[in-house]
Amino acid sequence: MNKLLKYIFILSVFLFTISDASAQVRKQNFRRGTKKSASVSKLEIARDNFLSQQLSLTDAQSIKFWPIYHKYQEELKAVRILKRLNNSNAQANGTEQIDKELYYENQLLSIRKRYRDEFLKILPAEKVSELYKSEREFTDELIKQLSERSVRAGN
Repeated sequence: MNKLLKYIFILSVFLFTISDASAQVRKQNFRRGTKKSASVSKLEIARDNFLSQQLSLTDAQSIKFWPIYHKYQEELKAVRILKRLNNSNAQANGTEQIDKELYYENQLLSIRKRYRDEFLKILPAEKVSELYKSEREFTDELIKQLSERSVRAGN
């Protein structure tokens, strides 16, 4: 029952965020210091709102945390794109492709370690742990919803 309530809460937060996306884009851009509304996806807004609720950051923590968190996400995204490109290109030398895959995995781990230290300068260890846990919960719920949509669509 507790797990069901948790998923209902996550889903309601996700749906609320989607319906209020335009206001959130402006808010998010203010945090990022940009004026481009297209630079922030609805999914990123939903993730940030979910994390905000899970972490219960103070104003002082929030001001320091969000710019660093967004840099963290941008670095992870850049490496994931390279990793995906590596996997999509069939290479004659399979060993080279495997080595690149391991290199990108190592890069992702390196980024996580570096930013863990940055997050710990701003937040207590319990909140940093909650951050990682909440990111996984958000991703798991997103995958579940996409899977359910795919099944409903008959795919």
